[in-house]
Amino acid sequence: MKELVPRLIHEEEGQDLVEYALLLVFIALAAIAALPILGNAVNNVFSQSVSTLTSGS
Repeated sequence: MKELVPRLIHEEEGQDLVEYALLLVFIALAAIAALPILGNAVNNVFSQSVSTLTSGS
């Protein structure tokens, strides 16, 4: 048992997987936060183009 605890502290296997998982979570949260803003901007562009097309007809 005395050898197990120091070995677990110094082992770095699996650390990369945890870092990649955290990075993926942060990217997903940023995308979720940005999508409503981008969705409204895209909706405004399409609304303006539809109103321009219908008023030009």
